[in-house]
Amino acid sequence: MNIPADLLYTKDHEWLRVEGDMGYVGITDFAQGELGDVVFVEIETLGETLKKEEVFGTIEAVKTVSDMFMPVGGEILEVNPSIEESPVVVNKDPYGKGWMVKIKITDPAEISTLLSADKYKTLL
Repeated sequence: MNIPADLLYTKDHEWLRVEGDMGYVGITDFAQGELGDVVFVEIETLGETLKKEEVFGTIEAVKTVSDMFMPVGGEILEVNPSIEESPVVVNKDPYGKGWMVKIKITDPAEISTLLSADKYKTLL
């Protein structure tokens, strides 16, 4: 299982890549594996400012539908167009082309509450 050391993780299996005061959010390799083949991603929160752990969208797989949660508070600046055109990219490249949203982080202090790769491995 792939758990990149340069990302931060939540107990709900989302990841965050921090770039200054911006961040990219996606679901982990573990999460996509548990879901199975992703068939649809719905994110209707573009332009909204959400709090940490609020639902920013849903992901539908052949087996189930699951909510996706904000790892930190932030404004949804962009939704990845690739996942709308081809949701299976989440299964193929969850940490790269399969990212979900780009956010403007509203409270940088919340970053310290996330799990390192090693702590995420322990959680699993």
